[in-house]
Amino acid sequence: MSFTKIEDTIIKYVSSDDYTPLLPNVLLEEIRATHEEYSDLDEGVFWRAVSRLEKNYLLAFTKKGKISSPRDMGIYTGTFSSSSKGNFGFVTTDDGEFFIPPHFGGGAVFSDTVAIRKIDASSRHYGKGNEAEVISIIERGLKTVVGTLVVYHSGRAKICQVEPDNERIRLRISIPEKSLGQRENGDKVICKIVAYPQSDYGYATGEIIGFLGKADSLEGNYRGILHENGIVTEFRDETLAEAKVVSQEKISPLGRVDLRDETIFTIDSYEAKDLDDAISIKETESGYVLGVHIADVSHYVRKRSHLDKEAMERGTSVYFTDKVVPMLPKELSNGICSLNEGVDRLALSAFMTLDKSGTILSTEIKNTIIRSKVKGIYSELNDVIENEENSEFFSKYRHVIEDFQAMLRLYRVLKAKSEAKGAMELESEEARIVLDERGHPVDVVKRERGESERLIEQFMLCANEGVATYLYNASIPCVYRVHDEPDREKIDAFALFARNLGVDVSPLNARKTITPSQLSRILDDAEKKGQKPIVSSILLRSLMKAKYSSVQKAHFGLNTQYYCHFTSPIRRYPDLTVHRIIKALLNGDINESTIAEYERLADISAQMSTDNEIRAVHAERDIEDLYKAVYMRDRIGEEYECVICSVTSFGFFAKTENLCEGLVPIESLGGGFVFDRENHMLSRGRASYRLGMKVKIRVHDVDISLRQVTFQLIKNEGDKSAPKTPVLRHKKPQGNTQRYRQHKKTHKGKRR
Repeated sequence: MSFTKIEDTIIKYVSSDDYTPLLPNVLLEEIRATHEEYSDLDEGVFWRAVSRLEKNYLLAFTKKGKISSPRDMGIYTGTFSSSSKGNFGFVTTDDGEFFIPPHFGGGAVFSDTVAIRKIDASSRHYGKGNEAEVISIIERGLKTVVGTLVVYHSGRAKICQVEPDNERIRLRISIPEKSLGQRENGDKVICKIVAYPQSDYGYATGEIIGFLGKADSLEGNYRGILHENGIVTEFRDETLAEAKVVSQEKISPLGRVDLRDETIFTIDSYEAKDLDDAISIKETESGYVLGVHIADVSHYVRKRSHLDKEAMERGTSVYFTDKVVPMLPKELSNGICSLNEGVDRLALSAFMTLDKSGTILSTEIKNTIIRSKVKGIYSELNDVIENEENSEFFSKYRHVIEDFQAMLRLYRVLKAKSEAKGAMELESEEARIVLDERGHPVDVVKRERGESERLIEQFMLCANEGVATYLYNASIPCVYRVHDEPDREKIDAFALFARNLGVDVSPLNARKTITPSQLSRILDDAEKKGQKPIVSSILLRSLMKAKYSSVQKAHFGLNTQYYCHFTSPIRRYPDLTVHRIIKALLNGDINESTIAEYERLADISAQMSTDNEIRAVHAERDIEDLYKAVYMRDRIGEEYECVICSVTSFGFFAKTENLCEGLVPIESLGGGFVFDRENHMLSRGRASYRLGMKVKIRVHDVDISLRQVTFQLIKNEGDKSAPKTPVLRHKKPQGNTQRYRQHKKTHKGKRR
């Protein structure tokens, strides 16, 4: 929901911690007195803003007619999410998550923006204190739904419905027969919501507006995932035309520091085409000067241009198994902004001066022009590190090898410093899906990370920290990357689990506050005991998610006070925003009259970038799960050695060596199993299934539309009481799809 400038000002005024309810005319005078731009604010404009904000529950009136913060009246606004089973739900607000009991949903459905009121402590529905009821649907979130068309006959009537793919969308959608057209049972379709139900149990009315393919096909589900997550693969015509024009501009060193003769080069994967960062190094008597040279994307993507508008809407490039959906057209992302070998490129260069211990002493940022000396490839440089002059790739890098060796020395210093201060190194295994010439998955393998990948990661972390500190000390707006401290209750539950595995969790007893170094020491002990992968995965679920913010806060996981994203403006909009702010600072465009404009830019960018990142992560995960499901469908009946990676009330998930997961439903184990949430275990007498346990399974069934793989347990190693060949009562665990997906909602990959 967008606001006018005066509405935004009123919201911030009323929401401030020191605000006390005021009569409308008093608030109007306060705003006139404290905001020079509103010194002659029209009373009618003010009242229209107040009326709209009240309608959307962004302010409230007390019984005495004073304007108050809705929070003070027990009213909150947020996004509604349905449960996958049962008719309860949750609403996520800026003040936390609220539970919506059955019959208190007010007709809200998944993704609606709603207003809620906390349930009074005297109510029988009151429990933990976070219960609420929906009092108004402010804005419907669903306009269209992706699902499977189901057509059947009931007597003489022909019944047509769409079953949403997403089980959180608890809508029964009726389709008028006359609107079917050529569509038939089993088609994957896009359905427009024409009318919402009048109650929690009524039918919605829909209209089929798009055909995606068959419900059991890879192509149909692929298109469905893109649509459901709002991933647009084509750029608008005006954006493409603008990209073509700016990409043909002549590159000039005028007004820039000329670094074309310096030893600067990129290091990336073999297939990478959007090379947005290059590095350089100088060793000094007291330490190092690390240069991180980033493509000057903001030079080409100007404020309020078509390119800028569409880049902000996309927010990030999205990386799928078989393609990249870029944030910027290829003329920029793969062309004029990519720091390709041997060509002149405009850059924004950050120079971090570090002492011999790796501490950043100062950061300097300059407009530059560079020319990369070589396109470094991770796998090749890893081979050079291992085999030195005997590497088959050594001759390619001979002219930069001295600089690369200096970089390795600095990397090892930074790595040691990071470990010493307790920055967490959480294990996060990633899969690489191998496709044949038809685009069909034929293999799934683990991605390997060597020293060159870790070197670039450390250098980018260093640059991001240096730039954030630079902007903060200059009192200049910034889009920070923040990571809040974890919830104590979740960490206590994690500690109980780790302790039961025999891991030393005593570091958490040292002080009341939780620190990254405490958790790092626990991970170190887990590694010694061979338990790090499973302990790391549970810890990951216990931490908060990183996000973007215009307000400076520490990054817990990195144990860093100041941090932002600066190093990837080709593929992340928050980085582009940081570049734009830095360029304005370097050009002298930030002053008392423009500072508010850049503060607003940082705020809007932070909000949109966080939302777009979540959307992109969901799409990337869903596409990967789709390809894995297709891969496993070709292997139904095959047997695998697995490790239990998640235990739930409805069964346990097991992971193969190549990171394909499947569910062993609890009903297939025989009756009597009890779920122990604290110990992540299902148990019945001597039989038990717990995290980290090795099991042997057979691939039993795959549902491509739901991206769900079902395993059949053959043997539980080390547990003689387990049945050798459990019998599945049905192929698909009914009603568990959303819970199936929910266990995967962790930080997949480390988006720091």
